[in-house]
Amino acid sequence: MSGATQGGGGRPMSVFARASEVLVLSLALTLGGGAGAAQTSPPARVVSMNLCTDQLALMLAAPGQLVSVSYLAHDGAVAPLRAAARALPANRGLAEEIYLLQPDLVLAGRFSTVATVAMLERLGLPVIRFEPENSLDDIEDALTRMGAALGREARARALIADFRADRARLEEHLRQARAEADGPRAVLYSARGWTGGSQTLAGDILRAAGLRNLADE
Repeated sequence: MSGATQGGGGRPMSVFARASEVLVLSLALTLGGGAGAAQTSPPARVVSMNLCTDQLALMLAAPGQLVSVSYLAHDGAVAPLRAAARALPANRGLAEEIYLLQPDLVLAGRFSTVATVAMLERLGLPVIRFEPENSLDDIEDALTRMGAALGREARARALIADFRADRARLEEHLRQARAEADGPRAVLYSARGWTGGSQTLAGDILRAAGLRNLADE
């Protein structure tokens, strides 16, 4: 139904558990007719089900506005803002659990848990999908869009101003370093041996840090 991750560490769900989900969604479809009404004020209950939207929302949301993040946001190996994320309940991208949180806005990635997003939209919940960021400039666009979605435009503008100032300071430092010697090589190594070239966010970060991406060579 949700097409998302199974609970219990990947164990197949029992017939009883699956039947319970059917009842929950049937009830939700019956009662959810008015859930998609247009919002005239910032959302009060926001659920994020994607690691990237987790990070953006954690930076921008007002106190109490974000009520759940994806389970990946609790993972210290991949999530920079894990301390803030662990103060919130985690979700695994299941339509049933997200609907029962009664959000008035759901944040998702373009390619994450597609079946869940489709189900939530059929239930009448507002869902905003965010595209993957492929450069540092894309991060500014994502901050702007998230600020608008949460009604936190001023906070987004302040973060973008700080971000631009940090990049300018880094660029000046690197300009001086490049005058002395070429930057060292670096290589990105991800799970299963994948790497990233220049047209990726990680590649752009290497370039901004003054490192030459070995994948380009």
